[in-house]
Amino acid sequence: MVDPSIVLIAGTAVLLGAVVQSGVGLGLGLVAAPVVAFLDPTLLPGALLVPLTVLPLLTVGAEYRFVDWRGLAWAVPARIVGVALGVGVVATVSPQLLAAGVGVMVLIAVVVSLLATSVRATPVSLTVAGVISGTTGTATSIGGPPMALVYQHADASRVRATLSVYFIIGCLMSIVGLWAGGQLPPDQVVTGVFFVPFLVVGFLVARPLRHVLSGNRLRVPLLVVVTVAGVSLLAQALL
Repeated sequence: MVDPSIVLIAGTAVLLGAVVQSGVGLGLGLVAAPVVAFLDPTLLPGALLVPLTVLPLLTVGAEYRFVDWRGLAWAVPARIVGVALGVGVVATVSPQLLAAGVGVMVLIAVVVSLLATSVRATPVSLTVAGVISGTTGTATSIGGPPMALVYQHADASRVRATLSVYFIIGCLMSIVGLWAGGQLPPDQVVTGVFFVPFLVVGFLVARPLRHVLSGNRLRVPLLVVVTVAGVSLLAQALL
């Protein structure tokens, strides 16, 4: 039985997260996951994997011409390895320990990114990001930061379009992997479906942001969102 109060409160977080993600390429899971974890941690990660699969479909429909298919050819296969690791993590590691570990890794990655401005989307960086993203995305529903850091120097349209395709494929992988591993209860999926109308509203509200965050003006807000993700995960682990 789906709790209407959880749907309303967490759905509002999904709406806000959809606004952020529609502008900078990621953010739905970063905003909504801590809220859902606070209200009912048993709904994670499945309840957010559903909207995380649907929202990118809307973004790709608007910016499909800018997808970096060569980069995805490296990141997507690597995500398969990450999904397998993530399923194992869900079954064996406590959510608090996992959240803390991911938060620390994200913050370290931001620092490295700021110090090493030459970090680019290469086969090696995309493969590493794909594995880490697959693991954290499957286990916590927050898999965007590693890929976002790799693409931080790209044009805003390329970031949004490429991450959207990656999220669609990656989230579907995570859903299948969790289902096959017996870690995807039906109530998670049903709750996730109830979040979809909220994300559609968020996507529509954010349309003006895509014009503001054009050219090379995306890196700073992207790093801010990723940093907030790391801090929120650490806070979630400590609470």
